[in-house]
Amino acid sequence: MFKNLFVRNKFFLPILTIPIILSLVGLVFIFEASSVRAVAEFGESLHYFRLQAIWLVLGLTVLIFFSLFDYKRLYFFSILSMAFTILLLMMVLIPGIGQAAGGARRWLDLGIINVQPTELAKFSVIIYLASWFKNPEKRRFTSFIFLIGFLTFLIILQPDMGTAIIVLLLSLVIYYLAGMNMTSLILLAPFGLGLFYLLIKASPYRLDRLMAYLNPSSDPLGIGYHINQILISLSNGGLMGAGFGASRQKYLFLPEAHTDSIFAIIGEEYGFIGAAILLSFYFVFVYKIYHLIRMAPDKLSRLLSAGIFAFFNLQLIINLAGMTGLFPLTGVSLPFLSYGGSNLLISFSLIGILLNIEKRVKV
Repeated sequence: MFKNLFVRNKFFLPILTIPIILSLVGLVFIFEASSVRAVAEFGESLHYFRLQAIWLVLGLTVLIFFSLFDYKRLYFFSILSMAFTILLLMMVLIPGIGQAAGGARRWLDLGIINVQPTELAKFSVIIYLASWFKNPEKRRFTSFIFLIGFLTFLIILQPDMGTAIIVLLLSLVIYYLAGMNMTSLILLAPFGLGLFYLLIKASPYRLDRLMAYLNPSSDPLGIGYHINQILISLSNGGLMGAGFGASRQKYLFLPEAHTDSIFAIIGEEYGFIGAAILLSFYFVFVYKIYHLIRMAPDKLSRLLSAGIFAFFNLQLIINLAGMTGLFPLTGVSLPFLSYGGSNLLISFSLIGILLNIEKRVKV
């Protein structure tokens, strides 16, 4: 028994400890990166730090809940979650109910806190599709395309192209791993690419972001300002970094310094070496999830683990690729480090599901 417990902890303990460590580190950098802005907006420096700390406590609470809730009973829960997600995604588009910021309508103001329904959409897609595809069944393609098409359509209306891409890719990963026929999806690929092109052409801000990605120096004080400030932060960091608290970009030069761009602040203060250490934590974390997929006791747990694996990898890749100019900026947060309660809550919920699956793995 003790041998099995040791082996289990050796393999799976990082799935729990690394997110907690990163979240605590994130609290420090959120305070540091947001204090100037918080004073300017709210008159006190701890505003964003305090809210994130509350979300962290709530996140650990839902982690405990899902670690105890049998993942085999998620099907009924997933139906309610998907229905609730669609309702919230429609509500957020209604003026007076949905809260607009930065040209997008993505939040529901609940008074004390703001909730981002698109984060719930990622969670719902994972647990709903995994539960749906656990048993073999014919003629699912039309229903699958309609559901995912409707979800991505509601998300694009906000607009939130980054989350729409994540939801779409999460769906395709689970669909493929469930052993479904990919021929019809491949035939639809040209249509999807054409639609993506039309969305870029139809919305000037998307085209501007694409142009800023292709040539950041074309409009350094306009659409290229954000990516240029990110690159300045990272270049200021160099190899060893400027030192803790020494970031200059956090003084309202870098947009979204405490949210989507927090990696730039970390890179500025701790340099390439600090960023590499941070990425090593993420690498160990996603590797342990991959290991859990290989040891999953049944098809449902394998699909759930694979969806969660894809979720964290997509968030990491899209955020970090945007920070380094390899991908257009999309507003996707960095897991556990970026300010944002909805994403933190969903991330810890998914970790709770992983821990619940891990308890049933035979070591």
